[in-house]
Amino acid sequence: MKAGPQKDTLAAILAGERRALARAMSAVENETTAGKVLLHALQPHLGRARVIGITGPPGAGKSTLVNALIGAWLARGASVGVVAVDPSSPFSGGAILGDRIRMGEHQAHERVFIRSLASRGHGGGLSRTAARVVDLLDAAGYDQIMLETVGAGQSEVEVAEIADTRVVVCPPGLGDEVQALKAGILEIADILVVNKCDLPFAERTERELQAMLSLRHHELWTPQVVRTSATSGAGVPALADLIERHGAACASQRRSHGGRVRRLIAASAADWLKRRVETMAGAEIEQLCALVQSGELDYASADLRAIELALRPEYKT
Repeated sequence: MKAGPQKDTLAAILAGERRALARAMSAVENETTAGKVLLHALQPHLGRARVIGITGPPGAGKSTLVNALIGAWLARGASVGVVAVDPSSPFSGGAILGDRIRMGEHQAHERVFIRSLASRGHGGGLSRTAARVVDLLDAAGYDQIMLETVGAGQSEVEVAEIADTRVVVCPPGLGDEVQALKAGILEIADILVVNKCDLPFAERTERELQAMLSLRHHELWTPQVVRTSATSGAGVPALADLIERHGAACASQRRSHGGRVRRLIAASAADWLKRRVETMAGAEIEQLCALVQSGELDYASADLRAIELALRPEYKT
């Protein structure tokens, strides 16, 4: 996308033209200058969509559940955007597309747009550009946007900063894993889903999650637990109802314009600093590594020392 036709590209995205939207996503994901200019131009057109974060441990059935939810939203007349973050291929660096395969049932529908993103080593269960791709779908007029994370561990909670409603999917029989996860992704949940409810231990897992929730204080919304079977569709309409109820109860906390801008600035600042650290002399990095290995510096102190060095004028981006 050249600077000249930028206005036409913006108009095409606002009109929901799929090819223009796909090209814009590529520009944004590759962090081109044209993509950054377009994101700035989109800001006044954001905030209409409901963004639903779908996260949980590997094997919980997140992608199959997203596919079932697409069907539920379509039946209610909504348009649906999906941003599915996949692990990166160790060979090409691209998305492995495992999520996309499970959503093949709906990907050709005129009211559905599915985009797979490679995590590219980014922590938090997402990719660095996931929030920006969500904004493109928002501007294009999609009513419901589902953001599916890579199989997340307890510290991978970045989706909480992007989604209006956070859905954490749990497989039956978590057992002691509830204790391991509750300090992380379970605590960001607005809705907890026990998927594969036709398997043994689903009822026990539901009770354990309910017990965990009873120990927490809630204000606008008390997190709910629902059982689903994504393959049969059981419980999926109830889950869609809960998502709508949460959206109505917490409408005042929808993604604000200021929040979006803050995320964009923070991401740009982090990228800028990362590039500066990468330009540091190898000898200085080796020296920091040696100090950590010898016990003279802990990791946090080494991080701060690296940032101080990277901010010197000679290390330009």
